[in-house]
Amino acid sequence: MWIDSHCHLDAPEFAADRDAVMARARAVGVRMVVPSVSPEFFQPTRDAAWACEGAYALGIHPLYVKGLSADALTQLERALDQAAHDPRLVAVGEIGLDHFVPDLQDDESKALQERVYATQLDLAQQRGLPVILHVRRSADALLKHLRRMQAAGRPVPGGIAHAFNGSDQQAKIFLDLGFKLGFGGAMTFDRALQIRRLAATLPADAIVLETDAPDIPPHWLYETAEARAQGARSRNEPAELPRIAQTLADLRSWTLNQTAAITRANVLAALPRLQLCWPDWAGADAADQAKP
Repeated sequence: MWIDSHCHLDAPEFAADRDAVMARARAVGVRMVVPSVSPEFFQPTRDAAWACEGAYALGIHPLYVKGLSADALTQLERALDQAAHDPRLVAVGEIGLDHFVPDLQDDESKALQERVYATQLDLAQQRGLPVILHVRRSADALLKHLRRMQAAGRPVPGGIAHAFNGSDQQAKIFLDLGFKLGFGGAMTFDRALQIRRLAATLPADAIVLETDAPDIPPHWLYETAEARAQGARSRNEPAELPRIAQTLADLRSWTLNQTAAITRANVLAALPRLQLCWPDWAGADAADQAKP
């Protein structure tokens, strides 16, 4: 049994065959955590999570900050309060900062990203919810806000740094703050030396698995720039998670069952409300650990 800790099942790329995507994931034992990206996706995110018997997070992604309505953060606050007793709500996310996309690197856009991120950290802290972080060339800036809140005696209750590709020092700080680090399709590329080294050497209790579907396809789904220019498209999906996990197992010299048990326990530690969402998984970790 597997947990895909980051899957955008609500994305338009799945509109034509979402039921089939869910069936393929179910067939290989994958359950999903579905983070939202903006207020217009809050309801589709909830619907997708309930349809796949998964979990969800509500938040505003940094790539969407420029098009936000004036009341977007109020909409998020209201949605979190309305879902307070929903066992499938497990975090605030996907939130964070993006210091890669060119259109978001001017001073005004960076300041807007930081304001939206800081407000969402406050909303998460007030509700005792962990956060799912978008980290793209922005680890230090993200950590600055997390450490500020910790110093003020208002720490965010951990969460997951999604698609982590930072330094050893940044990894240690995230872990010290109660976060787990997400690894997915990028780890399957031989040339992803830093990601693979981190996956191989971080403490076992630091790592969670994810697909980021429909994005970050593993190497066997990747299309070259030339192929994409000719119209080829690749789409990741949660059913790929066990094969992605085999890469982690190989890097760590773990069995696949050990990999399932360890990474599943790590997600449950990062997102404690999953215990409410999936009470039938009690004891599954010990059972998988005992398998050869």
